[in-house]
Amino acid sequence: MRGARRAAVVTGVAGVLLCLGPASLVPQAAALPRPGETGGTGGSGDTGDTGDTGDTGDTRSGTGYRYWSFWELDPDRSGDPGDTGGEGSHWRYATRGPGTLRPLDGDVVGLRFAVTVNSGDARTPRGDADASSFGTICAGEPAEAGTRRVALVVDFGVPADAPDGETPPEGPRALCARVPDGGTVADALAETAGPLRYNAQGLLCAVSGYPRRGCGEAVALDDRPTGEAEGEAGADPAPEGDADASDTAAEGNGGPPVTFLLGAALVVLLAVTTGLRARRRRS
Repeated sequence: MRGARRAAVVTGVAGVLLCLGPASLVPQAAALPRPGETGGTGGSGDTGDTGDTGDTGDTRSGTGYRYWSFWELDPDRSGDPGDTGGEGSHWRYATRGPGTLRPLDGDVVGLRFAVTVNSGDARTPRGDADASSFGTICAGEPAEAGTRRVALVVDFGVPADAPDGETPPEGPRALCARVPDGGTVADALAETAGPLRYNAQGLLCAVSGYPRRGCGEAVALDDRPTGEAEGEAGADPAPEGDADASDTAAEGNGGPPVTFLLGAALVVLLAVTTGLRARRRRS
């Protein structure tokens, strides 16, 4: 009876692991933005203001994750202590992903590519409030019935956070998108910042084709400095014309997920144990 119970427990654990698959290994910090899902782009819920750039000059160690984080510019925080002035000077961590956030006319959203440990460590898009304001980015774009104007700040990050063999495009870039009423930030990105790339789980992997490879991969930090590289900390977003929209490409994570292999190993172990038991009974 005990042997049967033990076998049932092992079978149950193996089944759960097989069902969880890769999702059980993806940390919350790297699991978003996911079009069609709620939640932040580096965690669940608003973590509040993380400062002007989120770069402190300290060192980090352990494991980080290389991905695009998603932000909203909060105009209600412009009077806070430490405010740099202008139309909304604080980025706040988005509580919804680009695929579910439906911006209003005049909203400002940002994306930042960086190696991030968790939501509290996430890097905000660079640039001061004036350069990141809707009035600056979408100047000359009149309101039109049935559409909404959305200002985008796309920060490709610093060379230290780039994947091996790649260099981040110059930036940050300031883009003005026009989407239909009810359109999402993902629609705005597709209109102005293509080509985009998503993986099979819906994680936004690349904006304007950067990076060419990889998606939310783990990175050993090795006490690397957190300050901006090559004097780019104060870089303001540069206005840029619309780019051609592009369909997104699905990309898998590559290689069998560890949880699948672990579950399969448990199933094999159970089969071997059952066979040995049956052989003992026959002898």
